[in-house]
Amino acid sequence: MGGVLAYQGGGVQARGYYAAPPRVTPRGAVLIVHEAPGLGAHAKRRADALAAEGYAALAADLFGDGLLASGPDEARGWVGALKAQPDILLARLESALAALATESGVDDNLAAIGYCFGGWAALELARAGAPLRSTSVVHGAVASARDAIAITGSVLVCAGDVDPFVPAGQLAAFGEEMRGAGIDYQLCLYGGIGHGFTDPDVPPMPGFAYDAATDRRSWASFMNLLAEHSPMQGND
Repeated sequence: MGGVLAYQGGGVQARGYYAAPPRVTPRGAVLIVHEAPGLGAHAKRRADALAAEGYAALAADLFGDGLLASGPDEARGWVGALKAQPDILLARLESALAALATESGVDDNLAAIGYCFGGWAALELARAGAPLRSTSVVHGAVASARDAIAITGSVLVCAGDVDPFVPAGQLAAFGEEMRGAGIDYQLCLYGGIGHGFTDPDVPPMPGFAYDAATDRRSWASFMNLLAEHSPMQGND
């Protein structure tokens, strides 16, 4: 359904994946931020699914040139390098959001969702004051050196209660932070669920496992949040 959308920003030539509903005005536009290995099939499937629901979607390419890590060690190295340069990471996220707004023609109903590392990155974009009506973090960390005061929209966090990368203490501190900042937020916590629960191709590593029911439930929560801010789809 979708295809490559090239854009520049943060020192790289990015090759994102853009999908939009045919022949109708999008209900809104959603930025999808990929997991640690890079822009792969999972994020692209999500973009296609959003287009089928009437939304324009851009799966960002944070590493540039559509690069995919060859394995976990390389992925961790790439992510570590970006986290060590927060201004560059933010520039790449902002350029992806701008490309989405330009390509879709939507600039007043933007949202973001990210998975694993991408969830944390999407929340960093919101914490930096990006004009997002909602930000959704799916099996991603939520701790940050940035405070929450600049977040302009709603926040959804979907996490497993045995995810080794998102411990209960981190979620509790996040909830306290959101309440203190007056942010409209939801926390969906799934019992007995670990990391990477939305990706059927998740690598066979300790703490990682796909779970079809939790995938459906988290997607439904995300779609409900989008619908709160989105008009019904209309014809051009």
